[in-house]
Amino acid sequence: MNTGLRITTFAAALAATFGAAYGVGQGVGPVVADNPPKHGGEHTPPAPEGEKGGGHAGRDTSPAGGLQISEGGYTLDLRTPRVTAGQQADLRFTVRDAGGRAVTAYQREHDKELHLIVASRDLVTYRHLHPTRAADGTWSTPVDLPRAGGYRVFADFTPAEKDAENLTLGADLAASGPYQARQLPPESTTARVDGYGVRLTGVLRPGKASELKLKVSRDGKPVTDLQPYLGAYGHLVALRSGDLAYLHVHPNGEPGDGTTRPGPDISFTATAPSSGSYRLFLDFRHDGKVHTAAFTARAGGAAPESGTPEGHADDGHGH
Repeated sequence: MNTGLRITTFAAALAATFGAAYGVGQGVGPVVADNPPKHGGEHTPPAPEGEKGGGHAGRDTSPAGGLQISEGGYTLDLRTPRVTAGQQADLRFTVRDAGGRAVTAYQREHDKELHLIVASRDLVTYRHLHPTRAADGTWSTPVDLPRAGGYRVFADFTPAEKDAENLTLGADLAASGPYQARQLPPESTTARVDGYGVRLTGVLRPGKASELKLKVSRDGKPVTDLQPYLGAYGHLVALRSGDLAYLHVHPNGEPGDGTTRPGPDISFTATAPSSGSYRLFLDFRHDGKVHTAAFTARAGGAAPESGTPEGHADDGHGH
């Protein structure tokens, strides 16, 4: 995947790459859950004009992704469209080509053939999963969603064929059980997770690239030895509130041959596909464990005042 903004279409604006798994690419990403009830509905508004197609920043593609189940001759076939909230289930899916055949060859990007994101429609729960692929092309991963309601599944991948474009395909997933709508957490430039503080500087701009910087600290001191995770020092996924347009963003600069990062800042270049509210999920690794910090940001408006840190992992699930 390229540096800079990585955007794929799996339904995010989170149209901005993305745990308990096993085998090749073990790991289930941290779960993020915050406060409760504003955007709890299941309705998906139409995407703004010009926001069809997927791909990552730096390519001649739209910055919004994940809004379609089929694109470029490929289709996401979600074999597990419903699970039960609070119970672990085996999430299974297949990517099919234009002839209906299961895809069994992919380009590896950031250490994986495919990245899978699951996010609730209210953007309160988030998971970055690493499924394993069987020889017949069927992907699977354990998933345990904490609350009932609507979720969106995003598959970010590049087929192995020559000159293939990166795609993010999206499909709806339902978690059954008693449902209560939760509101989008308020805008904030700070978050706390597992004893770490993370500060966001920079502003999302609709239709224009801008730099976002995230600084990690612990006990009030900058963390200067972040470790690479999936080939990068940080992964940022942005989802747009409402339709969950997907933006998979990667940091500016790569780890190279080093094992630790000399400074606390992780820099990203991002372009919001439209004005509106976005939920940002940052994965970073320190002391051998992956943590996820979450922020709510607005594109097309002034940056909020720093307030009480509000983004955190809720279940303690880690890699």
